[in-house]
Amino acid sequence: MPEFTWRPANQATTEDVETVFDTGGARKCRCQALKVPGWIWRDTTQEQRDAALLEQTGCGTAGPTSGLIGYLDGEPAGWVAVEPRDNYPRVWSRKQPWMRMDPDLEGVWSVTCFVVRKGYRRQGLMYELAAATVEYGRQVGARVLEGYPTEPPPEKTVIWDEASVGLLQVFLDAGYEVEASPTLRRRVVRLPLTGTS
Repeated sequence: MPEFTWRPANQATTEDVETVFDTGGARKCRCQALKVPGWIWRDTTQEQRDAALLEQTGCGTAGPTSGLIGYLDGEPAGWVAVEPRDNYPRVWSRKQPWMRMDPDLEGVWSVTCFVVRKGYRRQGLMYELAAATVEYGRQVGARVLEGYPTEPPPEKTVIWDEASVGLLQVFLDAGYEVEASPTLRRRVVRLPLTGTS
């Protein structure tokens, strides 16, 4: 079994970040879909999204950062976005009320996106990344972790880009619990963190 490790993206290299994001829809979005007010494809260029991701990850700095890089046997293989919910303007600008639950709740960190490189999929990496958000959340003093996964209908497959928000079972296995089920497939999950490690 390959060894899984992770680190905050600011402790990774820009090359590691680029390697992970050079795959599927992540190549275009660069984890900006909830970061930029307005419709991302209309309002930003690819160059702006590329630059924004690298600025937000803060590679080689003391932080802050916008997510975690996961490694299998030392090779950069995956990403999970996790940072304070206030850093996601589109969470608040969208019309869906489930994305604005408990707006006055303090210390909420959102887990919004997963990326797994082609060639590393179907090895449980999304589960490892979700578990890493819990350890990281405790390290940074988050009070609540919140995610917005999808739950596919029974016996229905999900294409990878559709699962970029995470799958419900992935979060449940990491200790999150369902807070709301606003649509047929969408769930809001939370995990209270009572202290830091």
